[in-house]
Amino acid sequence: MRRHELATFLRSRRERITPEQVQLPRGRRRRTPGLRREEVAQLSAVGVTWYTWLEQARDIQVSEQVLDALARTLQLDSSERAHLFQLAGAVDPSPAAQCAVITPALRQILTQLEPVPACIQNSRYDILAYNRTYARLMMGDLDTIPPADRNCMILAYTNEEWRRSIVLLDETMRLMAARLRVSMAGHLGEPAWKMLLKRLRSESAEFREIWDRYEVVGTRGKTKKFVNPYVGLVTVDHTDLWLAPDLGARMVTYAPSDEESRERLEKLHAIALEAEAEARAEAEAEAAADAEAEAASPAEAAGAA
Repeated sequence: MRRHELATFLRSRRERITPEQVQLPRGRRRRTPGLRREEVAQLSAVGVTWYTWLEQARDIQVSEQVLDALARTLQLDSSERAHLFQLAGAVDPSPAAQCAVITPALRQILTQLEPVPACIQNSRYDILAYNRTYARLMMGDLDTIPPADRNCMILAYTNEEWRRSIVLLDETMRLMAARLRVSMAGHLGEPAWKMLLKRLRSESAEFREIWDRYEVVGTRGKTKKFVNPYVGLVTVDHTDLWLAPDLGARMVTYAPSDEESRERLEKLHAIALEAEAEARAEAEAEAAADAEAEAASPAEAAGAA
C-alpha cells in the first residue's frame, strides 16, 4: 500500500511541474500534463527505467540521496518532502531548517510568558525557539550563538559561559545524558542523532565518561538554580509542556520558585527589552544613514558633471 501511495504522490507532483519551471522547452507535441517521466529522471540524475518502476509501485529500494534529488526536482515544500521520505520509509538526511512545530501562535505564547523564561526544544535538546528572558538566562545573549550550536547538550558540555551559569553542573550533565539516551532509543540510526552523539563524544571527555555509564532516566519536573550574569542567583521550577509527543517537541518553562527569583527575572526581562530597543534604534540609524548617502550620490554626481 505504501509503494502505491508513493507512486501516486510522485505522479501527482510530476504532473503539476511545468517545463518552464525547470528551464525545459515545452515543445509542440507535449500531451503529458507537467513533466514527463524521462525528464524527472534526467533532472534527478537517475535511470528512466528505475524511475518508471518507482511510479509503477515496483518493489525497489530507494536511497536517501535519490529521494533528496527527486524532492528538489519536483520542488517539494517541507511538508511534501517529509511526506515523500515517510512514504519511502527513509530518514531525511537534511530536514527543513524551519520546524513545522513552531507556529506563530507558539511564538506569541513564548512572548506572553515573559518574564518567565521559556523555550521550545525537541527530544534531541535542540533549542527551536525561545523568548527574550530565556535568551539571557544562562548566558549574555543566546542570539549570539549560531543556530547549529543552540543545543542544550552541546552548550552544557562545551560552552563555558553556559556551564558557569548552572548550579550543580555535574548532576545536570548526568541527568541530561540519561534523558538523551532514553529519547535516542526511538531514533537509532537517524543521521541527526548520530551526528549529535559523534560531536559530543569528540568535543567533550566529560560526555564520553558519562555516556559510557549507560544511565537512563525518565522525564520529570525539577527545581533548578542558575547564576545569571546580569542579576545573580535565580531559582526556578522546570516544567515540560508536550506539544507533539511523536516528535518529542516540548515547551520548557522556568517559573520562579520564590519572590526574589521572580523580581530578578523581571529585572532580566527589562534588561532584554532595553537591549532590543537599543539594537532596533541602531539599525534604524544605520538605515537612515544609508538612505541619506544614496540620496546624496546623484547630487554629487551632477555637481561633478
